[in-house]
Amino acid sequence: MKRTAIASVHVGTGGWVYKPWRGAFYPPDLPQKRELEYASSRLTSIEINSTFHGTQKPASFEKWYAGTPAGFIFSVKGPMFATNRRVLAEAGESIDRFFDSGVLLLRDKLGPINWQLGPAKRFDAVDVEAFMAMLPRTLEGRNLSHAIEVRHAGFDVPAFRALAARYGIAIVHAADSKFPTISDSAAPFVYARLMGTSARWKAGYSPAQLKAWAARAQTWARSGREVFIYFISGCKERNPAAAMALISRLSTAGTG
Repeated sequence: MKRTAIASVHVGTGGWVYKPWRGAFYPPDLPQKRELEYASSRLTSIEINSTFHGTQKPASFEKWYAGTPAGFIFSVKGPMFATNRRVLAEAGESIDRFFDSGVLLLRDKLGPINWQLGPAKRFDAVDVEAFMAMLPRTLEGRNLSHAIEVRHAGFDVPAFRALAARYGIAIVHAADSKFPTISDSAAPFVYARLMGTSARWKAGYSPAQLKAWAARAQTWARSGREVFIYFISGCKERNPAAAMALISRLSTAGTG
């Protein structure tokens, strides 16, 4: 399948293991162990969600690296043990354990790390800054990129945007959902999570909606930033189709 012609835009889904995709996105006779291989041949990125729920083994990261094509990018969700807590400043041990689990074995396929805060977490400038300061910018000679996803409207303030800019952290663009969408023009890259796929449309979104998202992606890319777009939640059965439809539109656009 033709991959996106806009090299700085990476499009995919949240995760790749989802039973209803078997026989719909995945061929019915495809062995489950080959699902990542299949998905990565049609998408240009995937957000790993399993790291949010529990510690993964080094062998898993090595297998994921080996099972995907050159140029493929994984974004990785930071662990909930670090982010779903009352005091973020106390997350240091969980952050260290996460990076010790083998994340760097994704090597050149490691993209941004998404730190998703719980919906009850309110903005506390001191606590949030303490958390941001703990996120490593480099490890073992490799530069790391971080994004922070918030789910409380109290974060939609200049002080939060200023903190993110100061630490070079992108604010996740949470779209088509009940969560706040916070503008973040100062981010070093764009990290968007689209949550509005619908069973009404074969590709999850209408042609007009996909056209609009393709235009946004092109605008972000033209600003010189790398762009990561993931279809999650919504009608999950439609998310692979939505990602492939957006990749197709970007390929047709052919700008880079």
